[in-house]
Amino acid sequence: MSDQKLAANEYIKIRSNYLRGTIKEGLADTSTGSMSEDDQQLLKFHGTYQQDDRDLRANRRKHKLDKAYSFMIRIRVPGGVATPEQWLETDRMATQFANGTIKLTTRQAFQFHGIIKSNLKRTIKEINQTAMDTIAACGDVNRNVMCNPNPYLSSVHAELLKVSQQISDHLTPATRAYHEIWLDGEKIESSEEEVEPIYGKTYLPRKFKITVAVPPSNDVDIYANCLSFIAIVENDKLVGFNVAVGGGMGMTHGSEETYPRLADVIGFCTVEQVNDVAEKVVLVQRDFGCRTERKHARLKYTVDDHGPQWFLEKLNEYLGYNLGPVREFKFEDNGDRYGWVEGVNGKFNLTLFIQGGRVLDTPSYPMRTGLREIAKIHDGDFRLTANQNLMIANVSKEKRPEIEKLLEQYGIKDSHLKSGLRLNSLACVALPTCALSLAEAERYLPELLTELEEVIEEAGLRHDAITIRMTGCPNGCARPYISEIGFVGRSPGCYNVYLGGGFAGQRLSKLFRENFPGGEVKSLLGPIIKHYAKERKEGERFGDFCIRAGYVSATEQGKDFHKNIKEEARA
Repeated sequence: MSDQKLAANEYIKIRSNYLRGTIKEGLADTSTGSMSEDDQQLLKFHGTYQQDDRDLRANRRKHKLDKAYSFMIRIRVPGGVATPEQWLETDRMATQFANGTIKLTTRQAFQFHGIIKSNLKRTIKEINQTAMDTIAACGDVNRNVMCNPNPYLSSVHAELLKVSQQISDHLTPATRAYHEIWLDGEKIESSEEEVEPIYGKTYLPRKFKITVAVPPSNDVDIYANCLSFIAIVENDKLVGFNVAVGGGMGMTHGSEETYPRLADVIGFCTVEQVNDVAEKVVLVQRDFGCRTERKHARLKYTVDDHGPQWFLEKLNEYLGYNLGPVREFKFEDNGDRYGWVEGVNGKFNLTLFIQGGRVLDTPSYPMRTGLREIAKIHDGDFRLTANQNLMIANVSKEKRPEIEKLLEQYGIKDSHLKSGLRLNSLACVALPTCALSLAEAERYLPELLTELEEVIEEAGLRHDAITIRMTGCPNGCARPYISEIGFVGRSPGCYNVYLGGGFAGQRLSKLFRENFPGGEVKSLLGPIIKHYAKERKEGERFGDFCIRAGYVSATEQGKDFHKNIKEEARA
C-alpha cells in the first residue's frame, strides 16, 4: 500500500497536523468568503461544509462576482436527544447566524445553512456553550451515533441512549485542533508528536456511520449503515446486541465499482462489550479500508471485497475474543410512531411530522414559533428522528394540557394527519446549497407527493404507509435505495426511479426507469399504485407487491447491483 499513490484526501490529512491545516489563518482572511481547497476538506472534520447558493451562480457570474459563499454547520446530537434549553439556543442561532431555519437531518442531527465565514467561529463556539458540538459531525471519522427515539420497548430507551452517547464519546477524535481553532483553547507546546489513539494520523479512509436500534422498529435503518447494534431484549432486560457491518447507500452514476449495500449481521456482543466492538470495527476499517480510490473507501467495500466471514474473523482477532452467535430478531417497519404515545413513568411522547425536516415559519404555518413557545415550558426533552421528524418527549401529565394548547394555537396539532405516503417520505437538502446535487429533492418532493396523493386517494390508500424517498444525487443521504419508491437525481428535473425496497428497510430497491422526468412520475406510478390497491394480498406491502407483480425482480445486493440494473433497463 505504501508504494501506491493514495487518494488526494489522504495527503491532505497527512500534512494537516491532525486536522489543523491553515483553518485558523483562513478564518482571519477577510478578503474572501471562502476557504482554501485543502481547508475545505479539513473543515468537514470540524462539522462544517463550505457551500454556495447555486440559484445565484449564473447572475453573479454575469456580473463577475464571486459565488455567494456560505457554510453549513452540522450539530452532533447522539441518539437525537436535546434539552428544551438546547432547542431554544438552536432556534436563536438559526435567526442570528443562519438563514432562519433549522434542518433536522436523516441522521438525527441539527443543520444550519447560510452562515457566512465571519460568523463561522462564533456560531460553533456558541453551539459548544449549549453542551452540544460539531466535531466529527462530518469527515473521515465516526459521525453522529443514531438511536431509536421512540422504541416500542420504551423501557430500554434510556439504556440505548446511554450506549449511543458512550460510543460517540469513545470514538470522538482526540486532536486538540477543534478546541484551539473554535473554542480558543490553549495550544499545548510539546516536543512529543500528538497522537490519535484510535484513528491515527490519517483517520479513516471515508466517513463512518453507526446506529443503535431495538426491534421491531428499524427507523434508524440499520442495514444502510457501516456498523449497527441491534438490541436484544429478554424479559424486559437489555442483554446485548447483534452486530451488523457493511451497509452503505452511496454510489456514482455510471460507475459499476460503486453500489449501495445492505449490512451483514455477523455476531452478538454484550452491553459491556459495545465500546470495544465499535472501536475494533473502526480499527479494521482503518487498517484495511481502501485509501487509493476514495469512491471505494467505505466499510461496505471492505466487507464486500473480503467477505463477511473474513471480516468477522479479523474483528475477533482484533478483539481478542469471539463474538457470540447471532440471536433472533425481527424488524417490522422503519417509520415513525406519530401522535401521542404513552411512554414510561407516566410520561407522554408526541411525534410531529416535519416536511423535509425543515423547521421554519410561513404565514400560514408558524411552526418554528410554536415549537419555540413549547420549548419555553417543556420539562422533558426533544428527540430528532431518523425520518427528519420531531418528538416532544417525556411530557408530564401536568404540562400536556399547556403543550396541547400551544399546538392548537400555532396550527401544529394536526401535523401528522397526512397521507401514509407523505408521512413516510424523506428528502435530502439538494439544491440550492449542495454542491453534488444534480436535481431538486427537498424543494420538489412535496409537490410530487401532492400529485401522487391524488392517485392514492382515488385508490383508497390514503392511510396506507408506503416509503418514498428522494435525493438530488446518487450519494443517497435520504437512503432511497431501501425505500419502496425511490428517486435519485440524474439530471435537472429527471430522476432514476427505483421500486421494490423493503418496508422495514431490509431489502434494496431496483431501478425501474432511468433519467425519468419528474413531471411525468404520476403517469408512470399511477397505474402501479392502482394495481396494488386492486390486487394486493392481505397485509402485502407495496415494495413486496412490486416484486410479486413483476415490475422489478427480487433484489440482490453488492456487486450484482449494476448487473441487475442493466438487465432491467434492457427489459
